[in-house]
Amino acid sequence: MLCAWSPNWAIDNWRRRNPPPEKTTEPTPPAAPSAAAPEAASFALVEAAQGTRRLCAVDEAAAALGLFPGQKAADAAALVPDLATAEAEPEADARALAALVDWCVRFSPAVAADPPNGLFLDVSGLSHLWGGERALLADFRRRLAANGVAVRCAIADTAGAAWALARHGDGAAICPEGEQGQALSRLPPGALRLEADAAAQLERLGLRTIGQVARLPRGELGRRFGAETLRRLDQALGKAPEALSFRRPPSPFAERLAFAEPISALEDLSRVCADITAALCARLAAAGRGARRFELAYHRVDGKPLVAEVGLAVVARDAPRIVRLFSPKLEHLDPGFGVESATLCAYEVEPLVAHQAGLETRIGEGAGDLAPLVDRLTNRLGPERVWASRPVESHVPERAVARAAPLTPEPVEGWDPGRPRPIRLFRRPEPIEAVALIPDDPPVQFRWRGRLHKVRLAEGPERIGAEWWKAAIEDVSAAHIRDYYRVEDEAGGRFWIFRAGLYEAGTPAKWWLHGLFP
Repeated sequence: MLCAWSPNWAIDNWRRRNPPPEKTTEPTPPAAPSAAAPEAASFALVEAAQGTRRLCAVDEAAAALGLFPGQKAADAAALVPDLATAEAEPEADARALAALVDWCVRFSPAVAADPPNGLFLDVSGLSHLWGGERALLADFRRRLAANGVAVRCAIADTAGAAWALARHGDGAAICPEGEQGQALSRLPPGALRLEADAAAQLERLGLRTIGQVARLPRGELGRRFGAETLRRLDQALGKAPEALSFRRPPSPFAERLAFAEPISALEDLSRVCADITAALCARLAAAGRGARRFELAYHRVDGKPLVAEVGLAVVARDAPRIVRLFSPKLEHLDPGFGVESATLCAYEVEPLVAHQAGLETRIGEGAGDLAPLVDRLTNRLGPERVWASRPVESHVPERAVARAAPLTPEPVEGWDPGRPRPIRLFRRPEPIEAVALIPDDPPVQFRWRGRLHKVRLAEGPERIGAEWWKAAIEDVSAAHIRDYYRVEDEAGGRFWIFRAGLYEAGTPAKWWLHGLFP
């Protein structure tokens, strides 16, 4: 695990969002020297907390003058009269941390945020791509420093050990495999991610290092300082598991390509797409699996990732077909000053049994395979516009159908053939004017959208009521009862109409048109 921590995360991000104005090139007369002027103004961010305004972040100059986070702003101003302050922006800092997590995908597909100013990277099996863990760590810190973010990092077997070494080590510590106990033995108890009160109580009792805490009897340690202390100690030493919430679900099926020189031509991007897709599909084939979604990311030299994503209707691992889906998306990517690496991840991975290619490959056969067509339509129009209708167990027409992904298997039980439903069901029933001889008879004629239809044949009624047993249905009454009729007019048009509510003398019936039959 690689842990990165930025002590001045809020300060660095504020300065990135508020760059200083450019200096004018006009000559100015030299100012008289002032011995009282400070060499560098100190800076701090302020927020309202606990009913007063307090410092939430200070830069190195302010910290050198004795200021610290949590201090009252009035007290800080009294100690340092020339202290420069600005309002804290925690929401912007959180968005910047999420963007940094996405940026770190170039180093590991599994990155987890550690709010408010840190993150974890699972770099298992990745260090050889940089020539070792130390080279990986140096490249990681160098790239962040070039973007104005200073970080302290550490690599260890566990997240807890990496967290402790990043904050209390030399800023670029690498713990040898299996030696986290020795590496943590000289660090203070607060390096175990304990509550501030628990860490302070341990130090008041003379327990200055983690090694001293680890040598105490576990029973007494747990009773005195709680189970949380034991859990954090075991997690740091690798004796207890720890779950991290990765921003992107880690996929074991991922490929990465790095280039000796940045590329920017569309032909080069297309060639990289074909090469990396072929490599990943080969891994999927070796494992007997396929995927429904592929995400391709080109990482620019300025740190911005260019992401293209395609989805498949059915599980597949056909590299040429996937490349064809990616091709139209590559034309809209802006490589900027060049792309230095590319990553491809497969998601929604499922078992896929290979089938023998036989006579189906002859010309004219296999044309009934709709998966390639559905994939092209979905990636061109959007997944929300390509769908299939599937029956739902409900006799209420509006609830008897639901949208499903294209090419999903048909359910075992479909609609009741004895109760046909119209092919075109209106989103909302449309009112009509109908005339019936007696209340329970079908209409003899009705007017819809200004046109009069005389009924030649009719069938019904089919009475449908509200699903009163469902909590989502409120105000269950006779007004929700519908009597449906299937009618045909003299021109051959077939309609599905209903009368709302029960018959009441003196009250005109309300008729509605709900759908059309073919």
